[in-house]
Amino acid sequence: MEGMHIMPDASVSLAPAVPPTPPIPLSALLAREDLALRLIAGPADRDTVIHWAHTSEMADPYPYLLGGELLLTAGVHVTPADATGPYFDTYVSRVAAAGGAAIGFGLAPVHDAVPRTLVAACEAHGLPLLEVPPQTTFSGVARAVWQLMAQARLAELRRVTEAQQRLAAAASRPDPVPSVLRQLAQRLTGWAALYGPDGAEIASAGRAPHDAARQALAHLTDVVRPAPTTTAPAPPAPPGTPVRTPTAPPPTGRPAPAAAPAGRPAPSSATDTVAGSHLAAYALGTGQGFVLGVSSPRREPGDHTIASVAAVLLSLLTGEHRSGTGAARSSALVRVLLGAAPEEVAPLLGTRRWVVVHARPETQAADAVAAAALGAALGSALVDLADGVVRVLLPAEREPGPQPGWALGVSTAVSPGEWATADSQAARALARARATRTALVGHGTRPGLTDLLPRDEADAHAQALLAPLGAAPALTETLRTWLSLHGSWDRTAVALSVHRNTVRQRVARCAALLGTDLDDPDVRMELWFALRRA
Repeated sequence: MEGMHIMPDASVSLAPAVPPTPPIPLSALLAREDLALRLIAGPADRDTVIHWAHTSEMADPYPYLLGGELLLTAGVHVTPADATGPYFDTYVSRVAAAGGAAIGFGLAPVHDAVPRTLVAACEAHGLPLLEVPPQTTFSGVARAVWQLMAQARLAELRRVTEAQQRLAAAASRPDPVPSVLRQLAQRLTGWAALYGPDGAEIASAGRAPHDAARQALAHLTDVVRPAPTTTAPAPPAPPGTPVRTPTAPPPTGRPAPAAAPAGRPAPSSATDTVAGSHLAAYALGTGQGFVLGVSSPRREPGDHTIASVAAVLLSLLTGEHRSGTGAARSSALVRVLLGAAPEEVAPLLGTRRWVVVHARPETQAADAVAAAALGAALGSALVDLADGVVRVLLPAEREPGPQPGWALGVSTAVSPGEWATADSQAARALARARATRTALVGHGTRPGLTDLLPRDEADAHAQALLAPLGAAPALTETLRTWLSLHGSWDRTAVALSVHRNTVRQRVARCAALLGTDLDDPDVRMELWFALRRA
């Protein structure tokens, strides 16, 4: 096999060998008329790509190269004797061994011409050699490289975004699985297939690869398919997809990739190259053994992202929502929309006690994919994304834990009739988590002094005390948050996503309306008592 590569589970983070920005062809750099670069040695094919530009005047830059560089030098390290001896052969061999993509030699102020021994060495080692004219600075070459990379990155992002939109539209068609496969094959200019838990090819689209690549792809799916732990029959294929027989064994002389041993988690994806065809297999996130296979004549930087989006959509199309659990959840939603009380529909969801989780990412804004991933991590498909906050309705027996990159607020366990109360609890807990920079904050469950008083009397006292703030909900919420954070202006501003001066103005307004001194601890205690009842 030619370059098989297995990706571990997505939870394992590996440092990439090169930046995620697409490399640029060397020919694109040579085409820049403002640089006036000239290729004077080495291969002139269009396969040479540049990942970055690096300037060095060291006699041996090998330890400082990562691979893929356009190495720029003015030959300061070269003596007159070196220019005629074997010096450059060693120099070029070291650059090639480090993975350098090309050498750019600058004319002036040291050398009036590129040394002939350097030209001969680059020809011998197959390393492109560029002549950099005196009027072109190395910083100008580096800037041109980054400009071309930025243009390539923008074009790739547009391509990926358009592919995501088309794939999502395909998933909403009456024949979603074949439509997604057709759209994926078109975007990758290749072939896409959905394989069942038994290895059978369920559906495919695009121009099929030659038999050797097709057979190799079928066996590559075994690498990412979870090892069976029971003898239960395989789940049915998604409706509307033709079932085909399993693919024949691999051709003689080429061993099939080893499947994941029983008891060991299978990798999430794997790639291989067979006779010029780039192959990739993606395990679908249903846990039922479905796998997406892709074959394409070339591999572009955004292909993995596009295929991953298709894998997520196919996971949804082949997953739980087609099972009895998904049908019950859909039925519960319909009944709620038609006016049924939460207590009536909760039995369809399979539990009596629930917690509500509110979550926000610590850095970038949440999107639908991130929200779905968080729901899957917490163990619930009941997920809502609105105003940058992800809300998850979670069975109480699935105790939520901290999630990397997220701030979580968790309510107490409630019955379906108290879902609205739990939603408010989770919102307040999330505000506190963000203000205190804590990964997870749960709403307090300890009994308080308010529980020692009759509920009606406590509620009446709270309403009377807070009545001056009744017409301004923002003031009530600001006061509640400010008191919960021990009067911290900065933390309250973070929790409410407002400026600290806005917090000061609102708290001062509260003090004026209530006619009281908020620096008095007795006043704070009484207000906190009332706010807990509000």
